[in-house]
Amino acid sequence: MNDTIKVEPIRGVSGELEVPGDKSISHRAAILAGLSDGQCRIENFLPSEDCVNTLRAMGQLGVSYEVTRGTHEKPLDLLIQGCGGVLSAPEHDLDCGNSGTGMRLLAGVLAAQNFDSVLIGDESLSGRPMGRIMTPLEMMGAKIQTRGVKPGCAPLHISGGTLESITYEMPMASAQVKSAVLLAGLFSPSITKVIQPAINRDHSERLLNYFGVQVTTEGNVISMKGRQILKARDLYIPGDISSAAFWIVAAASRPGSRLLIKNVGLNPTRTAILDVLRRMGAQIHEEVVDEDGGEPRGQIEVIGGELQGTEILKHEVPNLIDEVPILAVAGALAKGQTTIRNASELRVKETDRIETTIGNLRAMGGEVEEFEDGMVITGGHPLSGAAVRSFGDHRIAMAFAIAGLFARQGETTIEGTSCIATSYPTFEQHLQLFTKS
Repeated sequence: MNDTIKVEPIRGVSGELEVPGDKSISHRAAILAGLSDGQCRIENFLPSEDCVNTLRAMGQLGVSYEVTRGTHEKPLDLLIQGCGGVLSAPEHDLDCGNSGTGMRLLAGVLAAQNFDSVLIGDESLSGRPMGRIMTPLEMMGAKIQTRGVKPGCAPLHISGGTLESITYEMPMASAQVKSAVLLAGLFSPSITKVIQPAINRDHSERLLNYFGVQVTTEGNVISMKGRQILKARDLYIPGDISSAAFWIVAAASRPGSRLLIKNVGLNPTRTAILDVLRRMGAQIHEEVVDEDGGEPRGQIEVIGGELQGTEILKHEVPNLIDEVPILAVAGALAKGQTTIRNASELRVKETDRIETTIGNLRAMGGEVEEFEDGMVITGGHPLSGAAVRSFGDHRIAMAFAIAGLFARQGETTIEGTSCIATSYPTFEQHLQLFTKS
């Protein structure tokens, strides 16, 4: 992928599209299939750098796999031979690249193994806090040392061993922390419980159940008995709604647009963006057509119109954390004010997404007020083409490629776009579908 994308204004977005496989599910599929008791066929695995790094890490831990179809730009079909829960000590450090999901989930698994391992990542990942998973894992008996330049950051040296089951009350909603505890709990002797302050992504619970592990959810309490065997299952991974979000906003923001996104995941813990956009006046219709692995998938139809500003509610934020940059662009294209607060988690993502989103919007002529935990965007001010940066963050890069499509005038140049490959390798090709004359 090029490291610069240049975008000219267009009138709207119409047509049909399928986005690549879900990133969150792909990570979990690689890990759970690898831990299963037999051969699993995984279809539509996301061929992004992040997910491939997790797959390679499982390979270094003794899991054999074969790519039967696909490339770095086309969905992968995999045959994964599960290890029956018995992993092997890696000969080298496990490189998670840019993926916080990969590092945190693998840490949960590795904490329970009878060998030492080291998880490393790129410069961005090495600056993200890991204390949030270390706390519960150490409560279970894990021994984890951080060796990063920043305190509490990767590389992570994990001395695996026998773990105890715990009840852990999460101080903040985090699907990654919840998943790390549940994965560690697979190897513990009794019942592990996670109490979450708010409902968030439940891919781990759904997939664990699909692979034969009994996980129960009662309100905000998730319970799982340890030492259950994962049963080998075939799995089809739906399209990623976080990737679809860019095109949904693009189509919803312009009268005359009409877009159909097919084969996309419609897990209700991931569709908060549709609720917010509908509140802004968007015409969005969704239909579930299938369910595999406990994950509903189907199609989303978007009919363009004029959006109105809204307030993103506190309870919505945990299920919108990846969509905030593109929702901020939607706010700039809408009339009135859009308020995004209670989102301080954005400060410690691939970049400080509050600072970078605001900086790029202002560079394009947007009016934004910054707060420690979010921003208020006053829409109705025409955006103009400008030179902006991704800051190494794939979602910032894609959000401002969409913003450039709807600038009132001038070309928008987004610098540092090679990072898009971490989640959406074919983004630039799909962008060209709507920009070609």
